[in-house]
Amino acid sequence: MDKSIKQLAIIGPTASGKSKLAISIARQINAVILSLDSLSLYKEIDIVSAKPIISERGEIEHYGIDLLYPDEPFDVTLFSKLYQDVYRLAVQEGKNLIVVGGTSFYLKSLLDGISPMPPKDKTVSKKVHESILDIGEAYRMLSHLDPHHMAGIASNDSYRIRKALEIFYATGEIPSVYFKNHPPVSTILGKLPLYRIVTERALLRNRIIYRTAEMLQNGLIDEVAYLEKRYSRSPNCMKAIGIKETLMYLDGLYDKMTLEEKITTNTARLAKRQTTFNQSQFDNHLSLDLENLEKRILEEMKI
Repeated sequence: MDKSIKQLAIIGPTASGKSKLAISIARQINAVILSLDSLSLYKEIDIVSAKPIISERGEIEHYGIDLLYPDEPFDVTLFSKLYQDVYRLAVQEGKNLIVVGGTSFYLKSLLDGISPMPPKDKTVSKKVHESILDIGEAYRMLSHLDPHHMAGIASNDSYRIRKALEIFYATGEIPSVYFKNHPPVSTILGKLPLYRIVTERALLRNRIIYRTAEMLQNGLIDEVAYLEKRYSRSPNCMKAIGIKETLMYLDGLYDKMTLEEKITTNTARLAKRQTTFNQSQFDNHLSLDLENLEKRILEEMKI
């Protein structure tokens, strides 16, 4: 495979300016963009996801956006395959690649690697479905069988409990044994330098306040009302910040002022968690403010 392609990853908390930075750099280094974001991958979730609109994307090809409908399931393996497909496409087109880690957990998973899940048939799926109906009992059973693996899983974490059940019922092995026999392998092809946007706390808070107000002005309430009507409140994405508060407004529990305050506060808390995750989970990365980070990236890309 041609190794001349250059790639980089940009991480930072919500509202830090990742998307605009990625688009600006992409225009200058002839790159495509892969978004790793838990909301932007959904069609029809446009305002609350803050995904760049078509006019903002311009001529830059974006991937990882508008892939699924809100009621379609996915897991991190989707991004693993998508990354490799986009990388190969960039090589074929003679372009570079920018990965924007809106949800840094996905980027971390790509870097560290993902153990392949065992194939499951209808019998396994039925057993998992029946077991997960009593999630408390499923958690207790798994904790008894594999206390080491389950120690890091909350008793209400239905996603990870389901995955543990799938492994056990499909292979007969407890997850600890299965993962030991199937160690993760990094998905990343070649070298992927990481760059982290650092934003002063008060400035980031102001950006969040502004973005929340802009979302409401652009029709956030109507978008969430439409999503609820078409997809119900069941999909996991309907529990995202911005959506869950708007649903409470639609239920009459918040007025518009409270709605705006709640979204702002919860987004700021999310940004704090993201900052802590990015600082602690990515060892080798360069951290700078937005303006200086762009200059540094372009220097290192030799533009």
